[in-house]
Amino acid sequence: MVLWIAIILGLIQGLTEFIPVSSSGHLEIFQQLLGSRPEDFHYFLELINFGTLLALLIYYRKRIAKIIGDVFVRKNYRLFVNVVITCIPAGVAGLLLSDFIEGNGFFSSLYTIAIAMGVVGLLMIFSDFLPKKSELKDENSLTPGRALGIGLAQVLALIPGVSRSGSTILAGRAVGLNAKSAADYSFLVSIPLMLAVCGKTLLSSSTRAYLVSNIGTLAIANLVAFVSGLAAIYFVMKYLKKSESLKAFGFYRVIVALVVLIVMLVQ
Repeated sequence: MVLWIAIILGLIQGLTEFIPVSSSGHLEIFQQLLGSRPEDFHYFLELINFGTLLALLIYYRKRIAKIIGDVFVRKNYRLFVNVVITCIPAGVAGLLLSDFIEGNGFFSSLYTIAIAMGVVGLLMIFSDFLPKKSELKDENSLTPGRALGIGLAQVLALIPGVSRSGSTILAGRAVGLNAKSAADYSFLVSIPLMLAVCGKTLLSSSTRAYLVSNIGTLAIANLVAFVSGLAAIYFVMKYLKKSESLKAFGFYRVIVALVVLIVMLVQ
């Protein structure tokens, strides 16, 4: 892996994992811009998730400690149970379909990515006009049914271009959360999923061998992903605290989708 490519990939991973514009879509677009790529390139993409996971753990360290205290000290299980409920659909779907997704060209097609980015972008642009359930105070007020609704929406993020944070923030808005609370909950529920993904990655002997062989480059890429990911979380939370609208992210997604489709059609 050339160092400058590793740095760019780390930057893309960090920024787009939390800004709701689809990290998998952007990474796939960049990979295809590179042309030919090594057969073991997917190991690198799996291993740069550790930087963004660390960013989440650092940002939500106090919130995680509070949830642990709620469960084991205050016997308040509501938020914890809702997080588990939200994670189940995507966790099960990812476990059952991961091999199918990796081997199916539909999920790496730039047409699929562009259409998914465009459709979700339009939903973000018009999200203020979409039907919503009764307003909730914050993510602590979620009911199990509404938590499950967010979890079902999260399954769609298995399609590159949809965006895990984008689908869950939109779903959070639909079930009655304001934009900031929807983003907060979206990032919270991504922690156990990312822990599972990173843990599963290290179970593979071939991935561990790739890690040992490329430890220096991976360390730099993960450092970039960590710093840019932490900055992205702060940016999204500050932006949504001031503005309830997802339009800016939606317009960006639609523009990228149109550019990709035009380039594909003229080739």
